[in-house]
Amino acid sequence: MSKVSVTGSKAVMDDVIETVYDLHLVHFTDYDGRWPGFDNGNPMEGGDTASEKLVTVRSLKSILGVEPEDAGPSRIVTDETLETELEEVRTEANDLDDRRTELESELREVDEEIGAMDPFATLGIDLDLLWGYDSLSVAVGEGDDDSVERALADLDAATQVFDEDDVVAAFAHTDEDTLQQALVEADFTAVDVPHEEGDPQDVLAELEHRKQQLESELATVENQIEELRYDVAGFLLAAEEKLSIRAQKAEAPLSFATTQNAFVSEGWIPTERVEEFEMALADAVGEHVEVEELEVAEYDRHGHAATTEEVDHDGTEPEEVGAGTGGVEEERAAEEKFDDDESEPQEARADGGTVTMADDDPPVIQDNPGITQPFELLTKAVGRPNYSEFDPTVILFLTFPLMFGFIIGDVGYGLIYTGIGYYMFSNYESDAFKNFGVITAAAGLMTALFGFLYGEIFGLHLVASVFWEGVVGLEHAPIEKGLSPATSYWANTWFLVTALFGLLHLNTAYVLEFIENRTLHGTKEAVIETGSWLLALNGLWIFIFSRLFDGAKPDLLFETFDEGHQAAFELGFSGFPAVVGWVGLGMVLLGMVLLAIGPVHELIEIHVVLAHTLSYLRIAAVLLAKAGMAFAVNLLFWGAYATEGEHGDAWHFALTHMPHVGDMSHGHEVTEILFPGMVHMGPAMAVLGVLVLIFGNLIVLILGVTSSGIQSIRLEFFEFFEKFYDGNGATYSPFGTERNYTTED
Repeated sequence: MSKVSVTGSKAVMDDVIETVYDLHLVHFTDYDGRWPGFDNGNPMEGGDTASEKLVTVRSLKSILGVEPEDAGPSRIVTDETLETELEEVRTEANDLDDRRTELESELREVDEEIGAMDPFATLGIDLDLLWGYDSLSVAVGEGDDDSVERALADLDAATQVFDEDDVVAAFAHTDEDTLQQALVEADFTAVDVPHEEGDPQDVLAELEHRKQQLESELATVENQIEELRYDVAGFLLAAEEKLSIRAQKAEAPLSFATTQNAFVSEGWIPTERVEEFEMALADAVGEHVEVEELEVAEYDRHGHAATTEEVDHDGTEPEEVGAGTGGVEEERAAEEKFDDDESEPQEARADGGTVTMADDDPPVIQDNPGITQPFELLTKAVGRPNYSEFDPTVILFLTFPLMFGFIIGDVGYGLIYTGIGYYMFSNYESDAFKNFGVITAAAGLMTALFGFLYGEIFGLHLVASVFWEGVVGLEHAPIEKGLSPATSYWANTWFLVTALFGLLHLNTAYVLEFIENRTLHGTKEAVIETGSWLLALNGLWIFIFSRLFDGAKPDLLFETFDEGHQAAFELGFSGFPAVVGWVGLGMVLLGMVLLAIGPVHELIEIHVVLAHTLSYLRIAAVLLAKAGMAFAVNLLFWGAYATEGEHGDAWHFALTHMPHVGDMSHGHEVTEILFPGMVHMGPAMAVLGVLVLIFGNLIVLILGVTSSGIQSIRLEFFEFFEKFYDGNGATYSPFGTERNYTTED
């Protein structure tokens, strides 16, 4: 991105704004008031009027419920049409809205009156018998008649209680306060007695009839509003766009630095389009403005200008100078030269270099391949990358579904996740929901792929038995989760594999930071600040995988990739020689020395090269936890038994029938029945078992999303992003807009 400056006479400022708006190219820098004698510009004439009308248009859109799909063809909206038609629409819409509000208010009142009359209609006593007495008090409400009678029995007065369907009327020859005090102890909630006469059923019928009338009138008004909506939707959308454009143009000078006769505007545009920008302004206003490419700046990861390239326009190479902090001679010269509209532009410089109107970073345009763009949603959850940072979206695309799918690893669950993602992508208009749908579908596909390799579908090893054993001829699926005693070495394998994946992931992060630091600060700075961590991280793990002090290290470090039964992957690796371990320790020591030379305070955090790598073990932990949950659900429904093999017991689900101890199954003797299985316990238990199977798998499915999704994204954001990514970039928002509802007038 390049920062450009436009300096010119106020006489052509309106033409400049029109031209820049049509280009839809410049991300304006807001003037921060740093230059003596320069103030922020005032809005252009007509801006207040446009803003007021815009408020009216948006209010009418809300009243009528206008949506973008109601627009129809684009149109020209003249000022005259805007004045006359907008007033007509406003009058008609407001009248209809007022009438709708009035009817809705009357309906609410009638509904309240109906609700108040219901108890009296239930009681069935004429309303004029419930009020108007001199020596008789009456209370009506909902409650228990026996409770009311017991409460009134203590009164030294004649009483009578009537009830119907929990509606109670109490009469007493006493004053009202005495009656109310007596009823406090009863199960009784009083209601106000309406001062009306006649049968409450007749009154209720009149209220119901009035409600029907009001609902009919309201429906008529709603239809009139709907008709008006279709008639004027296109006009309102076009008017809103026209007024928005006018208001945006009118407010543009607020970002400028201005004097009585001149203005200065700055902003960012893509470097390859600077020439196009200059030519467009030259065609519009000729030599009445000076356009200058001020800088092509490189920024460090903390947002501070490192260098500024001063760009010449005669074809010579740019001269690199320090970022300016001096006075405002350039702007004062512009003020003097543009006091006269016909004067030629003049370039002026402060001694310290280019002086800009504000300290702002270049805005960012994320440009990822199409298939990875939905994953920008995850990147933006931390923040948009700043101008000098590597955009990690592509790496998120490669690693997040990988971790998610590896953890769940089930064809059935994977297909469900994929279906959910496809539904979200297809049925939601919001870009955020569509992108989330794509991410979900990608995670689901990777889950299904790993499930195929694990040979599992809904926790059952059907894919393994049907395909890997039946078709391919293997003894088991290519990889296993390691829940049974005979395959427990796979569980150890996954802890080691996820640690190595973490090592690779963290190395990628540090390499990205090294490249960034080398580009911005040079090789020496990169070696001290980032090379130190690379040396310590890799040196530590070289030592861990070496035979140096091997007696103090777990055997799985040397057995997992060696040969024999405990080796999941027989690669013949049994550890680095002890001398290599000493080299690893030397690398750690060298890394600490470099930290002491540079950011010495970071020495206290040297332990993170171990802690952050071990944090990736959560992938294997959640993998085993989710596999265990699915196993438990299937154990309850199908039941399971154990067979004794040469490498230990193996567990099998009783998918067809439950064998007995001593029977032969899978070529080995059945040694134990782990659980007989609800499906094998009779019809009643089988029905209950189906519920357990459905809800159990649903719980595994939901918890799989929350646990694997949260843990995977946590590793991305906290372990990976932390090394090289700040995410404090500004979005490229060029001045101008694309017309959707209007054509040029």
